[in-house]
Amino acid sequence: MEAARESMAALLDAGLFGPAQTLGCFLVSSVGAGNDAGMSMKVESLVQHGDALYGEKEFHRALNAYKQAMQYSRSIPRQATSNARSSVSATGRSPSPNSSNLLSFNENEVKFKIALCHSALCEHREALHEMEGIPSKVRTLKMNMMLGKLYRISRNSRTAAVCYKECLRQCPYVFEAITALAEMGLSAKEFSLLFPQAPNRGGKVLGDFVDAQRWWTRYVEAQCCIASHDYKGGLDIYLELMQRFPNNVHILLEIAKVEAIIGRNDEAIMNFEKARLIDPNIMTYMDEYAILLKSKSDYIKLNKLVHDMLHIDPARPETCVALAAMWERKDERKALTYAEKSLRVDDRHITGYIMKGNLHLSLNRPDLAVTDFRGAQELRADLRSYQGLVRAYLALSKCKEALFTAREAMKVMHQSAKALKLVGDVHAISSSGREKARKFYESAIRLEPGFLGAALALADLHVVEGRNKEAVILLEKYLRQWADDSLHIKLAQVHAATNMLSDALSHYQSALRINPQNEAAKNGLERLEKQMKGVDPDAPEEDEENEEDDIDDRDEFI
Repeated sequence: MEAARESMAALLDAGLFGPAQTLGCFLVSSVGAGNDAGMSMKVESLVQHGDALYGEKEFHRALNAYKQAMQYSRSIPRQATSNARSSVSATGRSPSPNSSNLLSFNENEVKFKIALCHSALCEHREALHEMEGIPSKVRTLKMNMMLGKLYRISRNSRTAAVCYKECLRQCPYVFEAITALAEMGLSAKEFSLLFPQAPNRGGKVLGDFVDAQRWWTRYVEAQCCIASHDYKGGLDIYLELMQRFPNNVHILLEIAKVEAIIGRNDEAIMNFEKARLIDPNIMTYMDEYAILLKSKSDYIKLNKLVHDMLHIDPARPETCVALAAMWERKDERKALTYAEKSLRVDDRHITGYIMKGNLHLSLNRPDLAVTDFRGAQELRADLRSYQGLVRAYLALSKCKEALFTAREAMKVMHQSAKALKLVGDVHAISSSGREKARKFYESAIRLEPGFLGAALALADLHVVEGRNKEAVILLEKYLRQWADDSLHIKLAQVHAATNMLSDALSHYQSALRINPQNEAAKNGLERLEKQMKGVDPDAPEEDEENEEDDIDDRDEFI
């Protein structure tokens, strides 16, 4: 069977896991175990069969094969495998059976493979137990990366940080480790100690090294800014890096994601579109893009995006969230099933929790929304999870919890106008807190003059207190600087409430000229036209069936 074993190695190297797992069945069943050599071949065949099964995503079967290999290896005399262990390749695969030594078996590599199977099955505790059995001195880069993730999942941040630091010592360009350490609070100065020392030739530091260290340091600083909620500082550094690396898809996506978090929706959409022009098959953060398109009621682009994502990879969590965003308008319960699917695919997908929480709010289940937004916060707290929690607590009439959460957001994001507005939203709920709300809204506007959310909230407060004229003055002031459909809609609502119907009509029409797909403007205009005809806009009428573009959901793939 030597030729078959050599073919097995070739199939695995070529990534042909289907034929390899079939061949593995023959090898595992044919190898005798009458002596040490036969036992070693049996062990090697089991490991290779496990590799093939893992490649086919048959994780339970792969796990069983690896465990059998470990069990059989213990019956091989130790001295028979000592030389072989030292010669194992970086992939952990056994050398050719033609070797004069007995076939190699790297116990640590097989433990790692067992941990990978457990992790793929979301059995994180079992995976961590297996990884902790690998001595720290022999852990490879991928082993340290795996351990860092597992310790983080188990909320052992201190030990996770040790593993991630070791990753950067082995290779400073493990960007996932940089992000994780920044989120765990490592400072830019501490990061600099992990970058390798500059090589020099003839007493001169190499120019390439200096350049690499410079942009690496700026990237680290950007990650540290964003992790500490200094979004403006992070964006400024990313924009600087874009000058050094034009059309860098990764940086474009990072910029777009941060812009989406802080509410710069138009800029975020533009940068997501730039990234898709450079790489039409990109999937990273495309669910964030889908949510933005839904918020803009741009269903033509949203449908196109979802079609593309289904074609690229229907099983990605981003695809599930994008489908949820698309279905939210027509069927919120179906949208919720897609949000839940995204978390079954990846239970650490933050956007899935955010989407699920917002859908539970829409379905009047704020109790479940609290759980969703807390899930997002446990992974990484950002403005959206704070906003969602505040809305959920207010829907549950838990004003104290809402105020505590809003104040926590203001504390961790002390330079954020959005956090100030969030505190104002809680105070605005009660008549006794409206004066405080007004001060918070005005502070948010002073901190960020272009923050339309605070201006709209302040206008609402003016209307509630009967100061319609002040609301109109405020909104018209903003409208002179920003041609935004939301400002026109708010002005239309204020004018309609004061029976200035022609002015309201003009603003609804202006909003639709800016964004023809704006649902709020369409609904408002429909109500206003009935009102102008003397018809009660709240009177029940026969439901009209609205047709939507069909889309192949491909449920069976998700």
